[in-house]
Amino acid sequence: MSNHMLDKRKRPLRDLRISVTDKCNFRCQYCMPAEIFGPDYPFLPQSKLLTFEEITRLTQIFTSLGVQKIRITGGEPLMRRDLPELIRMIRQVEGVEDIAMTTNGSLLPKHAEALKAAGLDRVTVSLDSLDDELFGKINGRGYKVEDVLKGIEAAKAAGLGIKINMVVQRGVNDGEILPMARFFREKGHILRFIEYMDVGNTNGWRLDQVVPSREIVEMISQEMPLAPVDPNYFGEVASRYRYVGDEQEIGLISSVTQAFCSTCTRARLSAEGKMYNCLFASNGTDLRDPLRTGKSEKEISELIRGVWEKRDDRYSEERLNQTPGLEPREKVEMSHIGG
Repeated sequence: MSNHMLDKRKRPLRDLRISVTDKCNFRCQYCMPAEIFGPDYPFLPQSKLLTFEEITRLTQIFTSLGVQKIRITGGEPLMRRDLPELIRMIRQVEGVEDIAMTTNGSLLPKHAEALKAAGLDRVTVSLDSLDDELFGKINGRGYKVEDVLKGIEAAKAAGLGIKINMVVQRGVNDGEILPMARFFREKGHILRFIEYMDVGNTNGWRLDQVVPSREIVEMISQEMPLAPVDPNYFGEVASRYRYVGDEQEIGLISSVTQAFCSTCTRARLSAEGKMYNCLFASNGTDLRDPLRTGKSEKEISELIRGVWEKRDDRYSEERLNQTPGLEPREKVEMSHIGG
């Protein structure tokens, strides 16, 4: 097995994020705003989606190139029928050490046990507020906080590892930072605060809507003192802090104010089978067509290797440094490649 495939910035390929659908039952403004992703939006037909067999075959090829961790994303991955079957297939791939899933949590009560039984290790659940009215506005569909909390409880009961992600937007839900911190500290789940990012093309992102991570840490520390914790591994996305006096942690994902491009080990596979080297990429490499036209695993492996070894992406660093020539550009929608 080759574990020495490096990109131009000497970053290894360790993580693969697989989007299994571009559909979602939520319409969060920062990802799939309802005014754009309405009833007539042309979502991908089933024939364009990678089949479970195709996803598994690509997973085998990626693991032969050094991938160890798989994350299932969407859209909302639980909108894809029979998802536990895919988890079962991926679990059997040699070299896969960890399978996680990002979800809005609303469908977990129905599926958590089957996912765990199939081999899923952990879930990351998105929740941006504990206030029903505000949360209903954010998710664009009037879902209640309780819908997500029931999903978290179902995941816990099934024995899945759990983290909670909160995307913080100034003037929208920054008043929820402390209530969320208190609530999940008491519940014993790791809460991660994510700086609002300019993903996709539709969310109307502005820099003044970003609440810097250091501001979040200072705010929480005034009430519940925090101490920094070392990363668990190379390429860990979140900066970790522990509450002084107990073992409970929070994480901060600071891709706007403290870019972590230099340690990014992630590739992304879109629902229609394109490989992207960056969350902010404009173009992907089609892997579905080579699969369907009978290319060998060696040929597809060489294609992936060629793409990764040419990789030089560092969009967040360029944004942070205001690199000349970094003009607004078309980027792949997050609902196609997950977070």
